[in-house]
Amino acid sequence: MKTLETERLILRPFKKSDLDDFYEYCRMDTVGPNAGWSAHTCKDHSLKIIENFIEKDDVLALYHKTDKKVIGSIGLHKKETIEGSLYYELGYVLSTDYEGKGIMTEAVRRVLDHAFLELMIDEIYVCHFIENHKSQRVIEKCGFDYLQSIEYESVDFGKKKSSLYHLTKNKYLK
Repeated sequence: MKTLETERLILRPFKKSDLDDFYEYCRMDTVGPNAGWSAHTCKDHSLKIIENFIEKDDVLALYHKTDKKVIGSIGLHKKETIEGSLYYELGYVLSTDYEGKGIMTEAVRRVLDHAFLELMIDEIYVCHFIENHKSQRVIEKCGFDYLQSIEYESVDFGKKKSSLYHLTKNKYLK
């Protein structure tokens, strides 16, 4: 993905040199479990995740301009249904230290601009675990429409009750 910019952030591909910042927020018990993965317990694990981000090229680091560090990530993942249809899913995490400041909403809106206006994607899906009200608030602020309750397969905790949303290009442009 290409580098994007907002007032407070540079959204850019991850680099191996982001390891210390990445590990700092991924080891927080308040970050990973809200996204379906366990808090990181060693930098080797974090490095493997960064290497995967670099290889797949569908996740951007949220680099905070003022604090000069990576504080989260945002991904736009191309996926395929069982029937073979392609769709895009948005995912994001943010260091607990930066929550409640509108930073993730700012990042999501910039990625939506890129997706709908530059990549010409017609529809994007996003979901949150039922208990993750902060993520729900970002989704609602960004104009996504609720579709249904689902069981989402998390990375480390199995299936979790979640809410699924979508946003179409037509609605976004209105």
